[in-house]
Amino acid sequence: MATIDLQNKLAPLDQNPTPQEPGISFVCKSFQKYYPPDFPRKVFAEIIATYLLVFVTCGSAAISSIDENKISRLGASIAGGLIVAQMIYAVGHVSGAHMNPAVSLAFAAVRYIPWKQVPFYAAAQLTGAISASFTLRVLLHPIKHIGTTTPSGSNFQALVMEIVVTFSMMFIATAVTIDTKAVGALAGVAVGSAVCITSILAGPISGGSMNPARTIGPALASAQYKGIWVYVVGPVIGTLTGAWSYNLIRMAGKPVLAISPRSVSSQLRRMRSQDGEVPNKEPVNDL
Repeated sequence: MATIDLQNKLAPLDQNPTPQEPGISFVCKSFQKYYPPDFPRKVFAEIIATYLLVFVTCGSAAISSIDENKISRLGASIAGGLIVAQMIYAVGHVSGAHMNPAVSLAFAAVRYIPWKQVPFYAAAQLTGAISASFTLRVLLHPIKHIGTTTPSGSNFQALVMEIVVTFSMMFIATAVTIDTKAVGALAGVAVGSAVCITSILAGPISGGSMNPARTIGPALASAQYKGIWVYVVGPVIGTLTGAWSYNLIRMAGKPVLAISPRSVSSQLRRMRSQDGEVPNKEPVNDL
């Protein structure tokens, strides 16, 4: 009996363990390494933010193109800038509120987000834009062109305009997003007003898209593909050069590092501490 008990103690609990699947285990570990647990929330936030962006901008542009007495062109540009500002304040602390594949690409180029996250961001943004465009197609029937952007003149003119206005928008966005010395609490106002101003200027020439998703979604819903490459190439060049240009004029020797968006309250606490007041101690995620 003692021998049998000793054998039972030494015997493994499971004589036939379930074989592991190294392929699935490797994929899961790799995914967890490059994508944090809250990454699905970021993707979902980008879908919602881009949906609302395209719904407001393209909806107001479509109505304005039919009857300017209802929504003027100026009003459509202002609406676009305001929705960008609102989405930055709404989901900026969750996903960064890119709402634009070209912006995600540029942020990856300056090491603000990992490259491996860019395809998921772009897919989410295109999903939101296409969904909003087909929603508008149903709601605004019989309007055929749902806020599409097409060159008014030559493709070259529209391309240069898209590069310049997207450069301006991205230069400002990079400054208020990744520079620790910028007033991050005003990021929504700064970027929203930049979008508003540049769309007023670019509207008569290129439509002022500055966003491949904002163009591709309405193009699919309206079956209007004239010069669509302009609104992919132009914003990509503009955002890359805008982000890199601001990176060059920042303090030398300090690379761009990913930082979490600062809330208005954290900015105010920092300002009070500089004035001599003792700020409230809070967790490190204010950094």
